Amino acid sequence: MPPPSAHRSAAVALRGPTLSFVDDPFQAGDEAALRYEPDGLIIIEDGLITAAGSHAALRGQVAPEAVTRYPDALILPGLIDTHVHYPQTQIIGAYGAQLIDWLNEYTFVAEQQFADAGHARAVSRTFLDECLRAGTTTAAVYCTVHPGSVDAFFEAAREYGMRMVAGKVLMDRNAPAALTDTAQAGYDDSLALIERWHGKDRLHYAITPRFAPTSTPEQLEAAGALWRQHPSAYMQTHLSENQAEIEWVKQLFPRRADYLDVYDHYGLTGPRSVFGHAIHLGEREWQRLSETGSAVAHCPTSNTFLGSGLFDFARARQPQPPALPVRTGLATDVGGGTSLSMLRTMGEAYKVGQLGGYSLSAAKALYLATRGAAQALYLEDKIGSIEAGLEADLLVLDLKSTPLIDFRMKHCQDINEALFVQMIMADDRATKAVYIKGRLAYSRD
Repeated sequence: MPPPSAHRSAAVALRGPTLSFVDDPFQAGDEAALRYEPDGLIIIEDGLITAAGSHAALRGQVAPEAVTRYPDALILPGLIDTHVHYPQTQIIGAYGAQLIDWLNEYTFVAEQQFADAGHARAVSRTFLDECLRAGTTTAAVYCTVHPGSVDAFFEAAREYGMRMVAGKVLMDRNAPAALTDTAQAGYDDSLALIERWHGKDRLHYAITPRFAPTSTPEQLEAAGALWRQHPSAYMQTHLSENQAEIEWVKQLFPRRADYLDVYDHYGLTGPRSVFGHAIHLGEREWQRLSETGSAVAHCPTSNTFLGSGLFDFARARQPQPPALPVRTGLATDVGGGTSLSMLRTMGEAYKVGQLGGYSLSAAKALYLATRGAAQALYLEDKIGSIEAGLEADLLVLDLKSTPLIDFRMKHCQDINEALFVQMIMADDRATKAVYIKGRLAYSRD
């Protein structure tokens, strides 16, 4: 082993209880999938985790003065939000409508303001600040139809050093004139944005048709062609969120077998495609999502707030053989969703599961917000776990963030119960610190 001095010049470390996943708890079981270190050490150099394990085993690899201690907390991978609309931050909590009416009454009105680049810059920073305050370090983000809304977002994300997926919304029908493009203009704008941003620093571009009803067949065809030309990019859209929406899709695309088949027909399924909601799916659609390597984003607070329906955890993650699981991540879907806190989103996912006859454990919920979400985004080789070689995006969670939680934690029997208490009772107040590639990016204190 090299002398300690060889490790001390650049390495820093975090010490405290750590928790991450080494497997999928939906398949392997919670105990086999979860790795918990009561006294852990995470060593970081040049933004990457170089070692992670028990403090006793690793303490000789880093100078004591380079260690930051968090003894009364829990160090987790940074949380990942797989479906969120940053322009809708300003309409979170808008009252009283289901999906289509909500879009027309609130969303489309707010999004027209993003023609103003200054407004887009200001909201981008507010959104990213709130992500950090909630412990979210990566998100798959919808911008607006305006290319400037994407530029503003990526400029801010690059300044913050965050790994982000985002794209310009494509809409060439069934939306206000101020928010529509054309098939050709949407293609051209998206291509220019891909060339400007995709793969730069920690940024990824997502080709983003809002949903089938707001894109003509010509626009969907152009989106598919663009993705074939740039297959390392992402594709994100909405799928089967609302029954009225599904009926509308049937009317607009009568020759397609079902909602997913619309996207499939135009080449918009496959690795790095992320379909938001995916509530009312038929078995053919589930099978096709699985076999194409597509992912779905579960948005529990949005689905209950807009009265859309209940996500089928059992079919998505633990289907009966020979059916296979579908890559699944958790998502806030702000502003249809009611909070940017992934902890609160995990708690609402548990309630959705209960209403649908599925008991979602704390380990499974946290997996969907960390390693599982990273796998949904095909980023598990970079983020989502605490292991050597991955980027040091980390959340330090205060396990006693309120007096009531402090009291409740004294009666927890094990880490699983403690996790469940946090996901049911905690919120952004529990975010003690957030590290982005090993740099302290947020500190509550």
